[in-house]
Amino acid sequence: MIQMHKTCAIVLLVCGLIHLSLAASDGKCSSGVTFQCPNCGGIEVTDCLECDGFLNTDLKYEMCFSRKLFNDNNTEGDPNEHYRHLWNDIVGTFVWFMAAGVATACGVGGGGIYVPLGIVLLQFAPKPASGLSQASIFGASLGGLVLNQKNKHPDKKIRDSKNSTCSDEEYVESGGKFYSRPLIDYDMVLFLAPMEMAGAVLGVLIQKLMPNWLYLFISSVILSFTSYKTYLKFFAVYAVEKVERKEREEAEKKAAEKEQLNGSTHPTEETSDPLNKAEKGSSPSNTENGNNEPQDNADDEIKLRREFLEEDSKQYPKAKILALLVLWIGLILLTFFKGGKGVESLIGIKCDSPWYAVLIALQFVWTLGFATVYGLKLLKRQNARAAVNYPYLPKDVLWDNKKLRFYSTFTFVAGIVAGLIGIGGGMVLGPLMLQMGIHPRVSSATTATMIVLTSSSVAILFVTAGLVPWEYAVFFFSVCLCGAYIGKKYIDRYVKRTGMSSVLIFILATIIALATMGCLVIVFLGLARNDWCFDGFKKFCDINDEAKGCAATRMLNLLTEVIS
Repeated sequence: MIQMHKTCAIVLLVCGLIHLSLAASDGKCSSGVTFQCPNCGGIEVTDCLECDGFLNTDLKYEMCFSRKLFNDNNTEGDPNEHYRHLWNDIVGTFVWFMAAGVATACGVGGGGIYVPLGIVLLQFAPKPASGLSQASIFGASLGGLVLNQKNKHPDKKIRDSKNSTCSDEEYVESGGKFYSRPLIDYDMVLFLAPMEMAGAVLGVLIQKLMPNWLYLFISSVILSFTSYKTYLKFFAVYAVEKVERKEREEAEKKAAEKEQLNGSTHPTEETSDPLNKAEKGSSPSNTENGNNEPQDNADDEIKLRREFLEEDSKQYPKAKILALLVLWIGLILLTFFKGGKGVESLIGIKCDSPWYAVLIALQFVWTLGFATVYGLKLLKRQNARAAVNYPYLPKDVLWDNKKLRFYSTFTFVAGIVAGLIGIGGGMVLGPLMLQMGIHPRVSSATTATMIVLTSSSVAILFVTAGLVPWEYAVFFFSVCLCGAYIGKKYIDRYVKRTGMSSVLIFILATIIALATMGCLVIVFLGLARNDWCFDGFKKFCDINDEAKGCAATRMLNLLTEVIS
């Protein structure tokens, strides 16, 4: 109940901010500062996101400029060259590398770190910082996926019957076989990942319409909640570690006392082995199947059940992995067909073309249709296994129509949050899967796989929209990929040696909290600079005559150069 009240309070606050933005009359502040856009000899814009190719804002010179990776040129007057961010990029590289390892080791995506630090440390505009965060999350989650896809389910001794009560030795000697599964639940990913991707597409569209102050306010509210939840996780993990440390110390103390009392005396088990073997051999009732099922009606059922277990035990299910690739490639192709300010449409359309809206609709048809197909397959798969008494584990999800609707809706909302503010959606998906009763390790690995698909799709959406430079997206993707893969190994080793993973969670929560406060400072400074004028929502497609003339001029100049 308390959790519901907190969620309702956040929703009411966000709705109030949106109402304030809708109350703006013309969507722009007449008293606000305008910036010089270098395009076509120089035009005035109120937001540098309207200046193609020069999306970063210089408040000192009141002009837009193009951000260059590791730029150290200090020639004033040239908007491409005179902005120095060398040390921002160097320090950011180190911070991003460490954050990827810490976040992956703590089981979170890291978006709560990348978004505010992208604004405060790298000095990106709010929306480009969101896109850069998605590229970073993609790298970190992909590094985690490389590690997770090798791991198996925590229960590595699944039997072919849930009624089997004999010991492991008896089960194996009677011809029984143990089965396992991959740590990642690919069937769940095939159903829920397209729902999150559809929500992310909607979140990016909503973000495009938002003024910067509203985006920053909503991001600060959600990131504050993320920091709060991370602190709660710290206290919970710290309490568990404290109990475990005390129990470990007591066990070591008892072991030392026992060793002193017994000396080097060790019980031998060899004398009991022949008797045990004789007892095992004298139990003919378990030599047939290793379980208590009647033989007369179990042959066909067991055969089909074992086929299902063999199918589910494949560590790399090729058909399912191929289906996920088809899902991802299909959405990316539609994105490139649609195009944007960063990448021209492959079919030559602009945002004012009716085909632009058709392609956006097709993105939802593709993802939601994919989820529908695999949701129905999930039910069919469930019914087929239930018919042969499939040995489901206690933490397996038993799907039905009600659960499909409920969890797909929540996953769609997680996608909206991910696309809107630049996080991976794990803050919604993690608690959701725990509520479903899924094993924590399976939940973490499955969520990370879904985030790989979502964050990569959203990152490409931002790059094609021209909000994030390709070089920054690719570079910080690579940094986080290495940080997650290399850093997680050393961090896990440290945690195993010290048992102090709570320290990492505390550092993570503190970084998110401090960076979020920095975002709020930026919001208020920006509003004060604009005489506390609150911009309204932006136009979905802002192509005016001046922009068309500018594009025509650039095309004419290009043709002139080619002819000459």
